[in-house]
Amino acid sequence: METKTEPHKRFFCSFPDCSAAYNRQWKLDAHLCKHTGLRPHSCQHEGCGKSFCTPYHQARHELIHSGEKPFRCSVEGCAEAFTTTTNRSRHVSRAHAHEQKKYGCTVQGCGQEFKKNKQLRAHMCEQHTQLPPYQCAHGGCQMRFSNPSKLKRHEKVHRGYPCAEEGCPFTGKTWTDLLKHRKEQHRVVLTCEHCSKVFRDSWFLQQHQRVHADTRVVYKCPKEGCDRSYTTMFNLQSHVGSFHENLRPFVCTHDGCGRAFTMKQSLQRHSVVHDPEGRKPKKTRPKRSIRGLCPDKTEQPGSVVLTTRVYVCNNPRTVEH
Repeated sequence: METKTEPHKRFFCSFPDCSAAYNRQWKLDAHLCKHTGLRPHSCQHEGCGKSFCTPYHQARHELIHSGEKPFRCSVEGCAEAFTTTTNRSRHVSRAHAHEQKKYGCTVQGCGQEFKKNKQLRAHMCEQHTQLPPYQCAHGGCQMRFSNPSKLKRHEKVHRGYPCAEEGCPFTGKTWTDLLKHRKEQHRVVLTCEHCSKVFRDSWFLQQHQRVHADTRVVYKCPKEGCDRSYTTMFNLQSHVGSFHENLRPFVCTHDGCGRAFTMKQSLQRHSVVHDPEGRKPKKTRPKRSIRGLCPDKTEQPGSVVLTTRVYVCNNPRTVEH
């Protein structure tokens, strides 16, 4: 049986404890929104203000304002049109269900019909043959499975996980072996054009390039009387949670300790105190903040310029963060 190979995944999430991998850069960018909370693609329609993780979701949303419906019903004679393929599929299943092709059981005396061929095959297995309908086509293998996904997963036992890089002969026995090989031998390296510093993915490179910008977009603390500002939404959320809302959801589980922290990373750094091997935590960058804001003549909307003026938060509290 000929099967479609799984798309090669070469874009890996670099956040700690996250093993997500994707075969397209835009998919990784959309995934990173879950970690960063940023939605960089904003609707251009006046007065809307909604933002999205990917250009695709932004473009799909903007169809609401334009009134355009590019996806027409595929059933002959139907003039309905929709903004997304999902809405079109829902329409077809509801409005034209009686017109769809039926898959009928050929066993004499049965006569049951199904909307999908895989439903018919499952029926044949359960009611008539008592054998799983999907058999492995590898020579000498008699394994059978109840659905295509299980068969596809099994077939990888025979062929392994080959590296898709041109000229690379490596084949991993498991998906984990392939991921390890990819990270060690074919890691994507992106270089900053300003200082030649290298990064593992485009998101970290974009964050770093803010250092070289003449102006920076900042996030001001929304709490009344607090003048603190930060270069990332993550740092702003950390500030609000610790200084203003006194949130400490990450509690040390070591017997007799009980200390609590605002950020998961802070708990991880603290945990080395209880480490019998005395391992030192990795050196982390200091939290970047902008304590003084001063408009510049060349300042663009939404941007600010760093100055040396100092503003102190009006709600000073000593918090572990």
